[in-house]
Amino acid sequence: MKLPPFEVNYLKKLSSRAVAVITNLALSLILIVVGAVCFLPSANAAAGLEDRVIRKGTSKDGISLMVNVYWGAEEVEKMLNIFEEYGARVTFFVGGSWADDNVSCVREMVQRGHEIGSHGYFHRAHDTLDLEGNNREIAASIEFLSLVVGSPVTLFAPPSGAYNDATLEAAEGMGLKTILWSKDTVDWRDKDADTTFRRATEGAEGGDFILMHPMPQTVEALPRMLSYYRDRGFKLIPVGENL
Repeated sequence: MKLPPFEVNYLKKLSSRAVAVITNLALSLILIVVGAVCFLPSANAAAGLEDRVIRKGTSKDGISLMVNVYWGAEEVEKMLNIFEEYGARVTFFVGGSWADDNVSCVREMVQRGHEIGSHGYFHRAHDTLDLEGNNREIAASIEFLSLVVGSPVTLFAPPSGAYNDATLEAAEGMGLKTILWSKDTVDWRDKDADTTFRRATEGAEGGDFILMHPMPQTVEALPRMLSYYRDRGFKLIPVGENL
């Protein structure tokens, strides 16, 4: 049976549309696959880097305060007195250039039972440095701090939490563990005791690494903070003990 011309034309148009739809679907599928191939390696690489840093310890009832120090010798002295009053032991991640000007303060940290880690030497953005640059920056701090405290320094906290593969390769080559935080008070920016207290205590749990700096507002918040942990059965221990 011969179809009328208008039906033939309609079927031709319908067929063309079907081909176009199928073609577009095929092209879309190809683009999705290509996109996945392009983006997955970088995602996997980022995940691989993150797997090589430590953001939390294993203690069920131990919390570690990380005090990153590149300034504030006077505030550090106040913190040391408060830590002693509450029986807290912490980890000071110290910048090498600051330590060079404050040797007696660094030694006092150790004498009072605290742990010393490296915070680099000149507070560089480690994620912008190549392997040679990372090696130079980290090694200088490790050598100097180890000499000052009289024992090997084994922990490294990159300034601003910035790192790349070269950073981790350099640290690992020196036998260092790269430490970041599970809670950040961001006290250097907000300069508010109540905000610092809230960020340091909200949802706190065993194994936490809590980042802070020697700021006047942090010193103000410390007694409240340490009382909060103590009243809930937490111990304040150095990062190395929490691992």
